[in-house]
Amino acid sequence: MIAGAWPGVGRPAMLLVPGLLLAGAVVAGGGESLAPSVPQAPIVASVEGRQVLSYELRLANRSAQALDPLGVEIRAGDSVLARHAGEGLEARLDRSGSQQPRAPGTPVPPGGEAVVFIDIAFDAADMPPPALEHRIEVGGRDADGEVSVQRIEGASIRVSNAIGSALSPPLRGGPWIAVSDTRWPRGHRRVGYQVDGRLRTPGRHAVDWVKLDGDGRRFPEGATLARQAYSHGEDVLAVGDARVAFVRDDLDERSRLDAVIDRERARREGSGNTVVLDLGDGRFAHFAHLRPGSIVVAKGDRVARGDKIAEVGFSGGASAPQLHFAITDAADEHASEGLPFHFDAFALQGRYADPSRAGSEPWSAAGAAAGTRRDEMPARGAVVVFDARH
Repeated sequence: MIAGAWPGVGRPAMLLVPGLLLAGAVVAGGGESLAPSVPQAPIVASVEGRQVLSYELRLANRSAQALDPLGVEIRAGDSVLARHAGEGLEARLDRSGSQQPRAPGTPVPPGGEAVVFIDIAFDAADMPPPALEHRIEVGGRDADGEVSVQRIEGASIRVSNAIGSALSPPLRGGPWIAVSDTRWPRGHRRVGYQVDGRLRTPGRHAVDWVKLDGDGRRFPEGATLARQAYSHGEDVLAVGDARVAFVRDDLDERSRLDAVIDRERARREGSGNTVVLDLGDGRFAHFAHLRPGSIVVAKGDRVARGDKIAEVGFSGGASAPQLHFAITDAADEHASEGLPFHFDAFALQGRYADPSRAGSEPWSAAGAAAGTRRDEMPARGAVVVFDARH
């Protein structure tokens, strides 16, 4: 079993502190301390032959003093699946609970929350356990200024295998990079939306698909126009037999690659021109940043797997011409939870350890995992080619 940034391509940089959580009082269920909870049960996804779990552990401070998360263990019975502390914990910890700037080491104030973004990858021979438990070490100061340490146990959660049937690709050909990274402060995974009093994470498994050339560039040297990007104008395809649940096609796109929109416009236009498909099994496929005027479906239409529904564009708050793609549990993306998914087939060509390097340097080899992958979700930073027959 490998713990860290899924899918476990290489071992993560993680500080392991044996015995870290063995001292201090046990506060069952959190008590008057950092109460742990997992709002969305993890669903097992297959990624490059490994079984992957990605979810969020929320820590609500129910005490009258500021508290500091010091360590987190993910457990299955007596087995420790992963342990994060020090820099390893800080790298996956949002101390504000809402992705607001907060300096490392800043305690969680009374009434505040923190979020730990957890990713665990199991080798093929080590299937995920049916349930997970958590043990958290918390530091604080009492009224006399004395440092105290508590050990909290709780947030038991069942692991789900209900990933649903495999989808067909949303695009043709390639190579395409799956741009997403759990480590980015404002990446898909770390952006939540408060709707009806509940914080949701629709981008938990979202991907921005960007087409590259053989040298890893997003557009030819010297290009200045959006339409010169390799992604722009590429067909967007239905990933399954579905009903069109939502369409938006009233936004212009930027014509130049270097065009920057102000924060207010980016907030207002968000995902830009969009199509949402109801897959009929409780899952919804979201396609965003589409080229204006390219959407060829209307709300209520039925589409078949592989049908063209639109073209890749540069609308909304996109940083470049790209296709934002996500599977969630509701038609309103902001009011939904992001779900993992499998594609029926794709060819893995390579990967970027840091997806932000795509466009400026070639990708690295995929090693033993290269070639046709079936019934899997592409890794973050994977470079893939989709079957041209779709």
